[in-house]
Amino acid sequence: MTLPAGHVKQPAGEVTLDHRPLIVTALAQASVQGRLEALRQTHFPAERNQVPAHVTLFHALPGSMADDVLRRLKAVCGPLPPPRAEMPHLRFMGRGVAMAVHSPELSAIRDELAHGWHGLLTLQDAQGWRPHVTIQNKVTGAQARATFERLSATFQPITTQFCALALWRYCGGPWQPVARVGFRGS
Repeated sequence: MTLPAGHVKQPAGEVTLDHRPLIVTALAQASVQGRLEALRQTHFPAERNQVPAHVTLFHALPGSMADDVLRRLKAVCGPLPPPRAEMPHLRFMGRGVAMAVHSPELSAIRDELAHGWHGLLTLQDAQGWRPHVTIQNKVTGAQARATFERLSATFQPITTQFCALALWRYCGGPWQPVARVGFRGS
């Protein structure tokens, strides 16, 4: 039996709503996604690297609303062409390194989604959005600074498109894939 996205089957066979938070991310076109994954695999602490490289649009949407969230993602994103993006520079984050993302198109999509989810957003998701791909996180400041300097020495800006938005369920560390919503033509 296939359950709706917001439901989970309990051991006794009973179906309940799944309240674990939902995460929405953007995934780059395959060639760039592969490069981002390679950087993350190289620099992210292995024991903490539980999810693929991504740009987080929303950190914690209500888990019980998975079906509604998925419908809205399809309605807003499905008809649109893949948003273009530039990754113009690295960002030092104190205990990590990220690649900055500049995409007016993706920002407009996020704004549209946020407008439709007004009242459901956590404080983190309702405040300003600084899109990035985390390459390294939760290391010492010295490790992060060394990685930032090493990568900055050879960094070349990246131009890409985002091919899809991914919907995930937060499982206390790893994320469980729920759905992938492609943009038109990707």
